[in-house]
Parts: sequence; structure tokens; C-alpha cells
Amino acid sequence: MKNIRNIFVFLTVTSLFSCIDRNDSISRTKTQINITYSGDVKDMQIEKDSIVLRNISTGQTSVWYARNIDLPSGLYDCSYLADVTYKNGTGADAVFSRGHLAGKVENMQITGEEKNIDIETFLSADNDDFIFEEIFFTGTLRASGSQYYGDSYIKIYNNTNHVLYADGLGFCESKFKSTLFFDYKPNIRKDTFTVWSLYVIPGTGHDHPVLPGHSLLIVDTGIDHRLANPNSLDFSKADFEWYDVSIHPAHMDIDSPTVPNLDKWYCYTQSFYVLHNRGFTSFVLCRIPKEITKEQWLKNYLYHYSYVQVNIAGEFHMTQSAYKIPNSWIIDGVNCSVEAKRLWNILPASVDAGWTHCGTTDHDKTRYFKSIRRKLLYLNTGGTMRLKDTNNSTEDFNTECVPSMIEIQKSAIDAQGTKCNQQTYDGIIPKN
Repeated sequence: MKNIRNIFVFLTVTSLFSCIDRNDSISRTKTQINITYSGDVKDMQIEKDSIVLRNISTGQTSVWYARNIDLPSGLYDCSYLADVTYKNGTGADAVFSRGHLAGKVENMQITGEEKNIDIETFLSADNDDFIFEEIFFTGTLRASGSQYYGDSYIKIYNNTNHVLYADGLGFCESKFKSTLFFDYKPNIRKDTFTVWSLYVIPGTGHDHPVLPGHSLLIVDTGIDHRLANPNSLDFSKADFEWYDVSIHPAHMDIDSPTVPNLDKWYCYTQSFYVLHNRGFTSFVLCRIPKEITKEQWLKNYLYHYSYVQVNIAGEFHMTQSAYKIPNSWIIDGVNCSVEAKRLWNILPASVDAGWTHCGTTDHDKTRYFKSIRRKLLYLNTGGTMRLKDTNNSTEDFNTECVPSMIEIQKSAIDAQGTKCNQQTYDGIIPKN
């Protein structure tokens, strides 16, 4: 169900906006604005809101606050904007988040004595930086049915209305698993994320601009994987790859000659890094403060913790160390798990109030050739996507999707080599 609030809007004229000339020779229309809010948003409070009307014919723009509109008849674009707080998540982990509501109708003909305008709104988290568009961690299979390694990827997306620079953007995967939980002491989960990898996009600050509605493709290995596995993908033109110098001759990584490397700050393995392909970990994008170098981070951001492991042989007091980043550095985060084994969300609700998945059981054989993809809210005027971002992966992502790169390259969707014949915006909504 959706809740309807009828807003009759008074004109408020300020020096920042054009006035509407009241010419008695121009017919006028009493206009009612109906704002529709999504019913699945809990305990939402509007802090401030406004309606922006643009007369397409004259180019005049005005801002309105509540009650009554008496408009010169004409053709209008009508926008609604609001700053809100809302309850995110469920149970004891629920938090109140800050966000924005936005809605727009274009080319609305306002004529006659009275006019009703319905504006559907969409909720977005308070984020002015990159978000995950897609994570493909499951990988593909060879024709024999065996797992193929090296063709996982992530897509990061500019969901804002301005250029973003990817220089210095970090990508991390969690050390902890959502299927294994201990009482870690000290418990720093609420303000700190424990990592087993950190790779950073190189650059001086303005080397890697990303336009609004565009994404970067970051891959495991930036080669044409079809040469080794016809069921895989061509990543030779990806934007970046994560590359590792291995100390194990039997397990060497491949350094693509055509795809630039991410700057490796840390990884748990001394061979080569792959994403957890059963989907038990969490992922984050982060902005590391400019004054902190790689060497300083490695020196000062180590987490020493203890826990008690209990099994049939008894209790064992364990101590371990891991690297960490403050949650304040995180600009986007995604919890992943499988329903049959899930015990907890690694990221707190302040970062991600939900979780998402590919597969429902451990070692799920149906998970291959599938990814998680962020839901499409609407298409912007220029045809670019506005993606859903409420800091709740349960609501924000479509699960078990055909990966976008498989759709684009029309490559295999199973071990038998069946070719993909669909094109979607988000794994669900078709492009045609």
C-alpha cells in the first residue's frame, strides 16, 4: 500500500527564484499536488520538503511550500524534493537513517479551472559518492562442470548528478564470514570493519572521472577468459584489475597487459586473491583520508581480538589479528550470505540494514553464472539509470541475476554453453 499526502501549495517567492508574472490576461489553474510515498518505508519523518515547478514555455522556475497553487496555465515540469529520516532494518539492529525523497513528472499540461498532479517519490540514502552497482562473486563453470577462477568482477556506479573521481577509492572484502560467529573481544563492529583485502584505485585526485550514470568495471583478471574457458568472459578492456605477486610458483596470478592494476594495500593470501565464491562475506567501498598512507595504515590499523571456540573436544581460547578500517570511511557496503547458514550481518545496520545472496544453501550448485545487481528506480532524462540505494541490501538488490557482462557479451549462462539472449537494466527490468 502507498500513503497519499495531498499538498496544496502556496507560492513563496524568494530572490533565488523567478517570480511568476500575474497577468490577468493569462488563464490560471488551481492545482493540487498529490505526493505518493512508498509504504515499505518505516517510521519516515519529513524534515523539510519543497516542490519545484518549471514552466517549459517561459523557462521560469519557482519553489513552493505547502497548501495552494494558483498557476498560469501552461506546460510544466514538476519536481518534489524532501530531506527525511527513516527506520532501516529490523529488530534490535534497526537504526534511523537519513535520506532524500525525490519525484518528478515532466511535460505536464496544466489547463482548465482545476488540475491534479500525482508525483511518485523514491527514497535514497544520504550518499554523494559511488555505490556498488553489481557484484559477481560466483564465477563460471567449464564445460566439464568444474569451477573456473579469475572472472569475478564488481561494478561501481556514479548514482549522483555530478562527476565523481574514482582516484583513491578503496575496495574491501570482510575477513569475517556471515556463517560463522563468535563473541569477538573487543567488539568493534559498530564503528569498524575488519578486512582481508584492501585494493585502491590509483591516481592523483582527478585522473579517473566518472560521469553521472556511468560505471567502472573492476575485475579479477583483465584478460579474454574465453581462450581458457569458452563459457567465460572477455575482460581485456576492463577499467581495472586486482593483481597479486604470488610467492607460490604453482599458483601465479596473471598481470594483464591491457588493464591497469589497482594499488594493493593488503590481502590475506600470498598467492592470488579471489572473491569468496559461496557468498559468505561483506563488501565495502571506502574513501581513505588523504593524509593516511599505505604504510601508516598497515602500521596503525591492526585489530587484535580474542574469542572462545567450542567444539566436541572442549573450549579453546583463540587470539588473532586482522586489519581494519573505520566505518566512517565507508561510502557503501553490502552484506552477503545464504539463508541456510546465515548467523549474522557483518556490517552493522548503520552501513547495511539488510543482506543479499546468490544461492540459498552452502555450495549451492545453482549459484554459478549469477550476480547481485542493484535495482533500477527510474531512468533519468538522458536515459541513464537512477539506482535504488537505501542502505538496505535486502531492498536494494535483485538476487541471483544473469550478470550484466554476460548480457552485454551474450556469453554462456550455464556449463552447457547456452548463450544469453536477454538485455536488462538490473537483471529484472528488460531494456526492450
